Amino acid sequence: MQISYKWLSDLVEQMPPVDRLAELLTHAGLEVEAIERRGEGLGHVVVGQVVSKEPVEGSDKLNLCKVDAGQGELLSIVCGAANYGVGAKVPTALLGAELPNGMRIERRKLRGVESAGMLCSAKELGVSEESAGLLLLEENAPVGQAITEHLGLDDVVLTLNATPNRPDWLSHLGVARELVALTGTKLRMPAAAPQESGTPASDLVAVEIRDPARCGRYAARVVEGVRFGASPQWMQQRLTACGVRALGNVIDVTNYVLLETGHPLHAFDLDKVRGGRIVVRTAEAGEKLVTLDEKERTLVPEDLVIADGERALVLAGVMGGADAEVGEGTTRVLIESAWFQPTGVRRSSKRHGLHTESSHRFERGADIEAVRFAIDRAAALIQQLAGGEVRPGVVDEFPGSREPAQVALRWKRVGELLGVEVPAEESRRILLDLGFGLVAEDGQGARFAVPTFRTDVGREADLIEEVARIRGYATVPTALPSAAAEAAQPTKAQRVQAALREIFAGAGLDEVLNYAFVDPKDLAALVPGGKAPAALPLRNPLTETQSVMRTGLVAGLLRNAAFNRNRQVEDLRLYEIGPAFLPEGTRDAPVREPVRVAGLLAGNRRPANWAEGAQPVDFFDAKGILETMLASLGVVGVRWEAGDATWLHPRSACVVMAGERAVGQLGELHPVVAESFDLPRGVFVFELEFDALVEAAHLLPRFTGVPRFPAVLRDLAVVVPVEVSAARIEAVLRGPAGEGLVEGVELFDVYQGPQLGEGRKNLAFAIRYRAPERTLTDEEITRVHGALVQALAREVGAELRG
Repeated sequence: MQISYKWLSDLVEQMPPVDRLAELLTHAGLEVEAIERRGEGLGHVVVGQVVSKEPVEGSDKLNLCKVDAGQGELLSIVCGAANYGVGAKVPTALLGAELPNGMRIERRKLRGVESAGMLCSAKELGVSEESAGLLLLEENAPVGQAITEHLGLDDVVLTLNATPNRPDWLSHLGVARELVALTGTKLRMPAAAPQESGTPASDLVAVEIRDPARCGRYAARVVEGVRFGASPQWMQQRLTACGVRALGNVIDVTNYVLLETGHPLHAFDLDKVRGGRIVVRTAEAGEKLVTLDEKERTLVPEDLVIADGERALVLAGVMGGADAEVGEGTTRVLIESAWFQPTGVRRSSKRHGLHTESSHRFERGADIEAVRFAIDRAAALIQQLAGGEVRPGVVDEFPGSREPAQVALRWKRVGELLGVEVPAEESRRILLDLGFGLVAEDGQGARFAVPTFRTDVGREADLIEEVARIRGYATVPTALPSAAAEAAQPTKAQRVQAALREIFAGAGLDEVLNYAFVDPKDLAALVPGGKAPAALPLRNPLTETQSVMRTGLVAGLLRNAAFNRNRQVEDLRLYEIGPAFLPEGTRDAPVREPVRVAGLLAGNRRPANWAEGAQPVDFFDAKGILETMLASLGVVGVRWEAGDATWLHPRSACVVMAGERAVGQLGELHPVVAESFDLPRGVFVFELEFDALVEAAHLLPRFTGVPRFPAVLRDLAVVVPVEVSAARIEAVLRGPAGEGLVEGVELFDVYQGPQLGEGRKNLAFAIRYRAPERTLTDEEITRVHGALVQALAREVGAELRG
């Protein structure tokens, strides 16, 4: 929100200096983000009048002008513009001026003719982005007057950050109320009493509200005999200072009143309102409306519209329509001032992608009692600037009329909550200055009526906050809590999560944080040729690509990878820890939110150098990271079994097991899935169940002493069916047949060939035997080794390789 210092000065009797004003507002919670001192660089620009204009010899555009700039003598200035004549009054930059665009005005020759100044356009003065010639001033502009004073550029604009709960701060009048409480000055309300005459407004227009829940009040005024044209410079400059473009006197008045009072208005060309009838209703399904931005909107029954007897004219609270737009030729104006339900406006604004000054205020809650004041103020200004006759009366439909809320305040409670004693007289004064009404009072406290523009106040603590804001938070003493607080010990889950982050960071992985909202197409892409998993839809999604809750973390990581690849970042090591959202469908637990741990590797393990080429990541890089992680967490009984995850390539998909419980999935991304995300082959992904990791983790290290007796190594090569996994054989070797003497088993060779026969493979293992209390003899080792061979033959059909 941009606030004009000069405009604000019209609304309060005594204004503090600009810097002090910014300090006061910021300390009261209304942060001043920027201060713009307009007119800087225009100190040597004045109002000048062209006395004569003669062509420069040899030029078809340049003219030598004699200009009266109030300097005691006429100035000779060469100008190339074509939109002015003798007698025109224009901004004149004197010698030594330095314009906002950096141009310094010096005496110079153009086509041999000396020029001692410059006639300026609006763009050169920095008051407009475009200009088609010189800025022509009013005929009554005083010659020699500083242009900053004449155009209202001797102003300072403050950019304020109004919080969403304070819609009253979105206006000059709202900020003026704050100043009254902060400084003790007096408020000056703008004039809002138009001179009425002629036929009553109720004979010219009728208003019907069909949805009083969505439109609690609708007022209409009529002004006839209007002359549509440009607004005076003072109004244009105030609008421009606040970031609003001047469009013509009637439209400018509605925008001016919005910025002044905070209440949005709309102006109709009454001749285009069929039947002189205004109907506030919900839209019909498929109804069309061309809004002022010249786009055709297809409406839905949830949209509220302002219509005449035949068609929709306005998307209520958001934007007007082109069918009844005021403009050149408009002579009869219908002014609308209304109150619309915030949630309805917000939904329509979002549905149609329209965020306007009006919707911004209605969404936060407009003041229903400001409807009448705003429409009277607008009628008075239109009468002043565009002429015409204001018809007597206001057609004011007010089905939502209600008494202001009341809140009780205990004087003693103010000091208890703030920690500093506040006199009752001071609390009373502050609240009255802010617009609260005193209903009743006794020695213990008072009851205040909450002004309708304060939608954020509803309880005693809110009133106390107002007292604290205006007194200044610096007056509240700081004190540390006296109670001793003990930090809670982290849970096992918290320690595992911290350990995971440390382990992954050590492995070179970067953590990502994705939205829990995903594109349903991304979830479907993880099931090539199958049915997408059931996902929870959002009622009001931000976009279609964020319309369901994620059922896992893999889709988000794949989107991260695609995003980075599109920006030439191809070597990626990512991980994420976060919840998934699984619809369970039961009454007691409709949604389950398991925490998952997922990671992605893509690109090269090591870039190319002068000695060797690049080394792409492979399955074993990802597997190695998980092995390191599981070992660091103290997970025992880890084994790797074939998996069937739809998003993994069948040749590498595997399940990570901890004992008899599946911990997660690991493998290369399925080629079809990779193509759906515009990723190359060779992307490796894992996703683990966090709860399973927590259960299997042993975070307290177990001490094992240095072996006192030597180990004995034996190799064992067996031929087994190809479907028998190495993990299955290792489990047998570590089983009961080893009599507890097998300390380690390591696979060191895998072979398949015609010598073994079809469907057979050879696996070679190095087995380490050791007894903790004695040295093993050859006889013991031979006996146990033979028992293991027999166990393998019995349980997996293994044969010793000859």
